[in-house]
Amino acid sequence: MTDLRLEGLTYRYPAGSVMALREVDLAIGSGQRVAIIGQNGSGKSTLVRHLNGLLRPTSGRVRHDGEDVAHRTVAQLARSVGLVFQDPERQIFSGSVAAEVEFGPRNLGLRGAALQDAVSEALARVGLEAARRTNPYDLGQSGRKLLTLASVLAMRTPVLVLDEPTTGQDRRGTEIVRRVVATASAEGRTVIAISHDMEFVASTFDRVVVLGEGRVVLDGTPAEVFAEGAWEMLRATNLEPPLPALIGARLGVGATPTIEALVGALRA
Repeated sequence: MTDLRLEGLTYRYPAGSVMALREVDLAIGSGQRVAIIGQNGSGKSTLVRHLNGLLRPTSGRVRHDGEDVAHRTVAQLARSVGLVFQDPERQIFSGSVAAEVEFGPRNLGLRGAALQDAVSEALARVGLEAARRTNPYDLGQSGRKLLTLASVLAMRTPVLVLDEPTTGQDRRGTEIVRRVVATASAEGRTVIAISHDMEFVASTFDRVVVLGEGRVVLDGTPAEVFAEGAWEMLRATNLEPPLPALIGARLGVGATPTIEALVGALRA
């Protein structure tokens, strides 16, 4: 498994004066489930693109298991970090679902039965087993997003990064993503997700990192980050706590209440 560490990570986009990240220090241990939240432009996507080398720091370091990855290529880092983009159209290029999912693990050297097992397992996890021969563009938006998730799952990287995985998903798709996160975490893989879906974040992740103007402004459990005392800070970054947190605070049952707790408080 892979421990990730960002040390003084600063990034300025070369085409202009935009400072996207400002001396970010962040450690993510193997097997953690971490959600990164913040308003548009807060640096979320910029941050995760440093994990697999798509972007390189203006200053600071990215370390995998203590090793500075500055001299490792994107292809080398792809063995450790799998990134699912927000827009599936940026990833899909094959003529069939199976071929799309095969591409990544084949590039990592899998062949024969091992390759087919990886593809079949990934498709099963996202519910696309019956669509192996389907053209990806015959799938709906939700199906294409699940396909890009399967294509990264098949690579079996120790770190899985999801950029807005529930955007455009129906209820079934969101539940599939939630199960994928839980299964990957149970296997010891690190799962990092960027999301604006606060209810998904609160119910799926163990840790929430809030970015504002390229800096970490909050970092804690969902119960801590969505607690009433943190709402002012959240709103300063144009975020609203999830509805269960608002109701939980009103009923006195905490920021991440279970359905049972809410029902019990309403009956009391």
